[in-house]
Amino acid sequence: MKRGIYPGSFDPVTNGHVDMIERAAKIVDHLEVGVLNNRAKNPLFSVDERVSMLKEITKDMPNVSVSSFDGLLVDYMEEIGASIIVRGLRAVTDFEYELQIAQTNHRVNPNIDTLFLTTNIQYSYLSSTMVKEFASYGGDISHFVPLQFIDRIYEKYNIKK
Repeated sequence: MKRGIYPGSFDPVTNGHVDMIERAAKIVDHLEVGVLNNRAKNPLFSVDERVSMLKEITKDMPNVSVSSFDGLLVDYMEEIGASIIVRGLRAVTDFEYELQIAQTNHRVNPNIDTLFLTTNIQYSYLSSTMVKEFASYGGDISHFVPLQFIDRIYEKYNIKK
C-alpha cells in the first residue's frame, strides 16, 4: 500500500491546500494530512483548530486522514508507515527550497521519496500568509479559502462580516 503524507502548517487551510489534497489522494492508497506543530511560529489557529478544519473539509474523502505532529517529518513518517511526501510547487523558488528538503529527507531515510505536484494555475499565487494579510484588513477572502472557514478567519481578527 502506498501511504503518503501531505505536511504543512495549514494556517489557515486554503483552496490551494484542498486542491492538493484531492489530487494527491488520487495518487496514493492512503493520504495523511500532517499538521505541523511548529513552535517557532505564532499561528492564527491552534493545531487542534487546524486539524478540525482539515477533518471537516476531507470528511468525504475515504482514503484521507488528518493528524498533527511535531519534530522531524521523517520520524513521523516512520511512525505512521508513510514513504511518500507530497509537496505542492507554485513557482521556481518553491522548487529550490523543496528540492533541498526532499534530498535531505531521502538522505536521512532512503525509503522516502518526495512527489512534487504543480499547483493548479488558479491557485498559483495563493498562500496562507496572503490570506491572513487580506483577512487582517477585512479584505474579501472568499476566493481563497473554503467558504465554511471565512467567518472563523475573520473572528480571529475580531472582524464582523
